[in-house]
Amino acid sequence: MSKIELKNISKIYKNGVTAVKNISFEVNEGEFIILVGPSGCGKTTLLRMIAGLEEISSGVLLFNGKQMNNIEPKDRDIGMVFQEYALYPHFTVFDNIAFPLKIRKVNKSEIKKQVEEVADIVELSECLCRKPAELSGGQRQRVALARAIIRKPKLFLFDEPLSNLDAKLRVQMRHDIINLQRKLGVTSIYVTHDQVEAMTMGSKLAVLKNGVMQQFDTPYNIYNSPKNIFVADFIGAPQINLFKGKINNNTFIGADNSIIFHLNLEIQDGEYTIGVRPEKIFIGQCEQTDILINNIIYTSGSIENVEYLGNEVYIYIKPNNSTIRVKTHMISEMKNLHIGENIHIYFHREDINIFDATGNHI
Repeated sequence: MSKIELKNISKIYKNGVTAVKNISFEVNEGEFIILVGPSGCGKTTLLRMIAGLEEISSGVLLFNGKQMNNIEPKDRDIGMVFQEYALYPHFTVFDNIAFPLKIRKVNKSEIKKQVEEVADIVELSECLCRKPAELSGGQRQRVALARAIIRKPKLFLFDEPLSNLDAKLRVQMRHDIINLQRKLGVTSIYVTHDQVEAMTMGSKLAVLKNGVMQQFDTPYNIYNSPKNIFVADFIGAPQINLFKGKINNNTFIGADNSIIFHLNLEIQDGEYTIGVRPEKIFIGQCEQTDILINNIIYTSGSIENVEYLGNEVYIYIKPNNSTIRVKTHMISEMKNLHIGENIHIYFHREDINIFDATGNHI
C-alpha cells in the first residue's frame, strides 16, 4: 500500500493554458479517493501526472515520502484502468490478464496460478478461453481490472472506467470495484464526472472546477457542508435549491420576493444566496404556531412538473419566477398532484446553507 501526497501540483501547457492549478491533498494508505468535476476541469490531467504520463509543471508528488516527479511511469508501481478497455482482441482473456507477467518473464506455472487466482477474484474463471469480442462490456472491464490487479501494484488509478457501460451495469460495476478495492486494500484514485459514482464509491472526494480544487472532504461533509456554491450545486440530484437575495436587518428577501424569512443569526446586511436541499423541503400546510416555534420557513407556488421515479418523486414548484425542487418518498400522497395546482411548501431554518456574495459558505 502507498501514501500519496500532492503538494501545490500545477500543469501549464506550452500554449499557456493552465489545466491544473496549485492542487494539494493527501491520500492515506488504503483510501479510495475520487477526483470529480465537469468535463475539462483537469481531473484526468491530474491523474495522468500521478501516473507519470504527463509532466508536472510545478509542485511535488510523493509516494511514501519519495519524490516521484521525474520517475518513469513503469517504475511507479501503478496499476491503471482506462475508460477504453485496451484489450488485445486476438488474445484470450487468459493471455490478456497474463500479459504483464509475461513481460516480466515469470515462469508459465506461476503465470497460470496467478491468472486463475485473479480471475476468481473478478469472477472470470469461466471466461479464460474466450476472446474479448465474445464478452459483455462488464466482462471486458473486469479483464482490464484483472490485468491491473495481477501486477500487484501499490496504487490503482482509474480513469472513468464505467462511462462506456449502460446504467444498470454501471451500478453493478461500482459495487464490484469498491468491494474489490476493499478486499485488496490497495490505495486508489478514481476519476469520474458522475457525482453518483463519486458519492457512492469514494472515502474522500476532490471536487475540481477549471483546474482548481474546490473542496477535499468526505462525501457526507461535501454534501451537507459544501464549501461554496459550485460544490453545493454540482453534488446532489436533483440539484440544491439556490435563492439569491438580500439580507436586511436579519431578514432574507429573495430576488423575486417569493422567499422572505427571519434568519435569527448574527449576520451583516448584504447580498447572499440561500441553499436548501430538495429532500429538506416538505409539502403541506403549517399552523402559525408551528412557524413561530419550530423556525419553519413557509411559502407556496404552482406545480410546474412532477417526475415519478418509482421509490421517490421529484416535484418542481414555481413561486413567481423561481423554481423550487422537492424530493419526497411519500409516493401515495403525491399521486393526485396536478400540473398548475397551487400547493404549500416549507422547510426548517436549520437545514439552510448560506453563501456570501463571493459564493463561499458562511
